[in-house]
Formats: sequence, structure tokens, C-alpha cells
Amino acid sequence: MRVQSDAALFDVLLKTQKVAVLGVSDKPQRPSHKVFSFWRARGVDAIPVNPQLAGHTILDCRVIPNLAALDEAVDMVDVFRASANLPAIVDEAAAIGAPVLWTQLGVTHAEAEEKALSMGMSLVVDRCPAIEIPRLEALGYKF
Repeated sequence: MRVQSDAALFDVLLKTQKVAVLGVSDKPQRPSHKVFSFWRARGVDAIPVNPQLAGHTILDCRVIPNLAALDEAVDMVDVFRASANLPAIVDEAAAIGAPVLWTQLGVTHAEAEEKALSMGMSLVVDRCPAIEIPRLEALGYKF
């Protein structure tokens, strides 16, 4: 299901307790680090995923190299990678049974998106949770 309405977005976010943040940076000024920190500050169990930083820690969380290295299920994969990587990411997310794939601002790939939908994933495209959650709260949605 392509998640587009505020009600559908709220429903997805309400069910999200564990997020794999794919492509997270260890640099605090980077958007991926800011969103990772945002998830953690909201009480969401955010797991940092980045092959170049594997074994390091970000905000006291050990970075894992890829989605296959997750030792438990996640509710969402939040993607901070170039659009060209999205086809492989869809396959990786499907392999771990991720029910939701969220792509950050500017991350789009029509064929990969269609594949994710055909595999039964809920799909949020070209949005940022650190923008969407406060926006929904301002509209009266209660998390």
C-alpha cells in the first residue's frame, strides 16, 4: 500500500516501535543522523545501519553493516541512500520481512517502488518523519 493520506501515515507511524535507519551518518550535521536522533528521542528503537561504520557506535547504538545483520524484526526500514540503490534495498527489506519501507526526501525509484508494493510492503516515499510527525501533531494527531 502506498501511504499518502495523513490518516494512513499516522497509522503506520503509530505502529512503529523499531526502525532500521539505513545509511545513517555519524556526523551530527547530516540529515540521516538528525533523523536517527529524532527517532531515538521519541522513544523509537532506532538501529543504525551503514556498512562503512559497522562496529562503531552512534548515540550509544552499535552500527550494523546491513539489514541481514539485524537480530530481530523491525517495523520499518528508513532509507537514507541514493535512489539508484533502492532496487537492492527493496530486496533486502523483503528478505527480512520489513512491513514498511520509508524513503527520505529525494529518494525515489519508480520500478523499486512498484516492486515493494507488489511484495506487500507499505511504502512511504520522499518524506521525512522528522517533518511529518510534528506536522501531524500540529493537526491534532496524538502519538
